[in-house]
Amino acid sequence: MIILLGGTGYVGGAFQKHLGALGLPFEVVSRKTVDYTHGGRLAAFLRDRRPEFVINAAGFTGRPNVDACEVAKGECLAGNALLPGIIRSACEAANVPWGHVSSGCIYTGARPDGSGFREVDTPNFSFRTNNCSFYSGCKALGEELLEGAERCFIWRLRIPFNEVDSPRNYISKMMRYDRLLDARNSLSQLEEFVAACFRCWRQRVPFGIYNLTNPGSVSTRDVVALIRKFGLSSKPFEFFDSEEQFMATAAKTPRSNCVLDVSKAQAAGILMDPVHEALEKAMRTWEWSADGRASKPAFPSINPNVTEH
Repeated sequence: MIILLGGTGYVGGAFQKHLGALGLPFEVVSRKTVDYTHGGRLAAFLRDRRPEFVINAAGFTGRPNVDACEVAKGECLAGNALLPGIIRSACEAANVPWGHVSSGCIYTGARPDGSGFREVDTPNFSFRTNNCSFYSGCKALGEELLEGAERCFIWRLRIPFNEVDSPRNYISKMMRYDRLLDARNSLSQLEEFVAACFRCWRQRVPFGIYNLTNPGSVSTRDVVALIRKFGLSSKPFEFFDSEEQFMATAAKTPRSNCVLDVSKAQAAGILMDPVHEALEKAMRTWEWSADGRASKPAFPSINPNVTEH
């Protein structure tokens, strides 16, 4: 039996589909079923159910983007900084191993040599560096609360996408924003990310932090070129002249744009397709939503480069 927390969200829904496809018994636990923000109640529930593994895909993300977290700070702090620590305490009390969906948005840029950030690198986009969004700061605090956890996976997601048109899909966002900021990022194909997370458990790789992004990185202009190549949009994409112009005219808070290194996951046998291949596959098999192609842009004129789950 697998317990899934946050199973109705964008990433949680993908976990549901993956576990169902594997034919594994699992239970989606909502806060209406068990208030898992209360450690004692969650621990008692886990002792009663005696699951083999717990997956936490719960957290607070801003809608339509990370700027919303600057307003809903209480919810953001509770869902992204405090909740991981509560779940850790409950799982340890019930002696249950677990995995936590985290984020790569705790970094900005790349390492000094231009390579991607590794799991051992200290976050450089956090409250401690005083340069981050409230969302990223909370995600970094959430990871701090898991330091030293012995039977825990921390899975870092980065800007999810797949072939299904959705307000949470990076490709959809790119097509619907009026103006874009060109930046280089790592990305995570949603279903590959979820499968990689669960393989960590099924293959019994060592517990710890894993960057689970598709190998390589892409710029915003790279993705626009692919959108045009596969005929998903013929609109004239416009770009900000600089990040300074973007911050001055369109954003309420700084954005994380970063590259992650995936060599630790690869060495453990957790493999994902190269990012360019994954993007091309998604666009080649693109599925529009009911009102997708005909709908008006659903997002304001700001940068979509924000990791959410």
